[in-house]
Amino acid sequence: MLYEYTNRLINETSPYLLQHSHNPVDWYPWGEEALTRAKAENKPILLSIGYFACHWCHVMERESFENIETATLMNNNFINIKVDCEERPDLDDIYQKSIQAFLGRGGGWPLTAFLTPEQEPFYGGTYFPPIPQYKLPAFPDLLVGIAEAYRDKKTDIRENVQQVMAELRRTGTPQPSEKHLDTGIIDDAIKGFISLYESVDGGFGTGPKFPTAQPFHLLLRHHHRTGTTSSLDIALHSLRKISAGGIYDHLGGGFHRYSVDSKWLIPHFEKMLYDNAQLIRIYLDGWRLTQTIRFRQVVEETIEYVRREMISPEGGFYTAQDADSEGVEGKHFVWTPKEINAILGLKLGTEMCRIYDVTETGNFEGTSILNRIASSDFSESEMIRIEELLAPARKQLHETRETRIKPQRDDKIITGLNGLMISGVLDAYQTLGDSSYLTLAENALNFLLAKAYKGGHLYRTITNGEGKLNGYLDDYAFLTAAFLDAYEATFNNTYVEVAQELTSVMIEQFWDSQTGGCFFTTNNHETLIHRMKSGNDGPIPSGNAIAVMNFIRLSTLTGKQIYHDRAEKTFKVFRSEMDDNGYGSAAMLNALDFYLEKPKEIVVIGNRMSSATKALLTRIQSVYIPNKVVILVDDKNSSTLPPIAQGKNALGEKPTVYVCHNFTCSKPVTSWTDLKPLL
Repeated sequence: MLYEYTNRLINETSPYLLQHSHNPVDWYPWGEEALTRAKAENKPILLSIGYFACHWCHVMERESFENIETATLMNNNFINIKVDCEERPDLDDIYQKSIQAFLGRGGGWPLTAFLTPEQEPFYGGTYFPPIPQYKLPAFPDLLVGIAEAYRDKKTDIRENVQQVMAELRRTGTPQPSEKHLDTGIIDDAIKGFISLYESVDGGFGTGPKFPTAQPFHLLLRHHHRTGTTSSLDIALHSLRKISAGGIYDHLGGGFHRYSVDSKWLIPHFEKMLYDNAQLIRIYLDGWRLTQTIRFRQVVEETIEYVRREMISPEGGFYTAQDADSEGVEGKHFVWTPKEINAILGLKLGTEMCRIYDVTETGNFEGTSILNRIASSDFSESEMIRIEELLAPARKQLHETRETRIKPQRDDKIITGLNGLMISGVLDAYQTLGDSSYLTLAENALNFLLAKAYKGGHLYRTITNGEGKLNGYLDDYAFLTAAFLDAYEATFNNTYVEVAQELTSVMIEQFWDSQTGGCFFTTNNHETLIHRMKSGNDGPIPSGNAIAVMNFIRLSTLTGKQIYHDRAEKTFKVFRSEMDDNGYGSAAMLNALDFYLEKPKEIVVIGNRMSSATKALLTRIQSVYIPNKVVILVDDKNSSTLPPIAQGKNALGEKPTVYVCHNFTCSKPVTSWTDLKPLL
């Protein structure tokens, strides 16, 4: 295919950057060439940040970046830099927080930031339309205004820069608090959740709604600790509503990014690896607590979606699927009654349309997004009856849908996001006992060890079999968590050893020796306008929150006090953030719950290959125990046991379990009847 224009992005490996490589905009990737030119010509930088599956990024590209007049304005007045936020989350974090300071609200993608040649932000926003609408200026008018302001209003520019830099220092450099760490911090956060809770359709606030997993985990932990039924009810009601809405793919499995409305009906149709990884785990918790068939079905269908669409031949997990196909958002996923009746026949098709809300008028631009909102409160027996009736129909429709043109896939392999998905799949293996899930997870771990970890250095992405870009805190923390999960799934001591090795590198390269906590970038990373340190969650949990959870788990598994001390120091650094923003600190609060409650240390003595031991371990994992560490003792690892497991023996030939908590262990038990109350 011949293109009229080609820019510097043609040499990049990011699928998102390559999407823009034939724009008439003179795009640069972030790097020395662009930054040096900005200084030499004293031109402001137009920084555009997005990601491959971002719908509004595509819209802005079509409207503005492919428009020759707009591109000419950009080329004449700015040094234009395009960044993939998933490759460079360090840049995205800095400039998202900068834009939030200008807007007084959340940012998003596409991110549009205007910087001085020294990389300092002085104005910005997100999406800008080609003509004035949505209460936004036309992008061409904005470009002219920004260029004039940079040339003629130096004092105003400097004031804006100083304002933003002060905000970055405030949010990106938290100071330790000496206030006591107690469960009151969690209880106060839960009160905030309840005030935001939307009782009709579940979730928090009104549309758009995101299926953010960490607050739901905290609600379930709060219920487990206090017995408060409202915390349990909010979480379970929300999980039912989310999985009934159009945000869930009722034919192919998996969740779309978010819902634009309050009912979870109309999604932005992109599917992100990180959402599905986290939602697998919260639905597993829902299954553990209720044994609701729907929750288990969601887990199994979501993993099947990942297996079908998101795994590379080498075993790594891809990053995302786009919202659009054939240039139209959601086209791959929507239906009409005529299409369904032609496939299923009139009788079965009519029932399918009734249950899944497919109508002549439609619920999305004249077509219908499949959903079960009207039947989300059906009884379990009614749900089972409907599933038995319509499961073959759903399969037929999915087979037909597979013949449609699919949304494009972002085939970057990101280390940290792979860690998240590996943990989710391992959780499903331990809970549901499907050995194919263990195979998926171990294949991905072996791939990452071979390609992403070289000479004590972790890479952010793997492209064409080669590591690229420095790993960030998230990559180290999420991958370490995955190795700890792999240990508890297999009891292979090698996994704990790798987890300790990764943690050692993380401490060396990221740990703040002055105040505690981890910076987002390594100590040898390129110099940016601020070295950020945060405990707040975004679409993924805070890297510091997962790191501190790893510290606590390693402390239990190894008996090393240094891990415990680093966890405590990290909590003190983010104490004020947890007070001020409980929702945004939910992952850190989950770790705090783990720390304050102290994990149950479940020591199982038995042959790891025996069916009796495997069955017992699966039953243990099927119980909701949010704060636990499971250790298996057999003749293969008796010489490398953590302190808590030493000196414990089996009773006869049966698998034997000791349940320890807060320096006290139960008597050994061999029957589930005796074990379950201890859990």
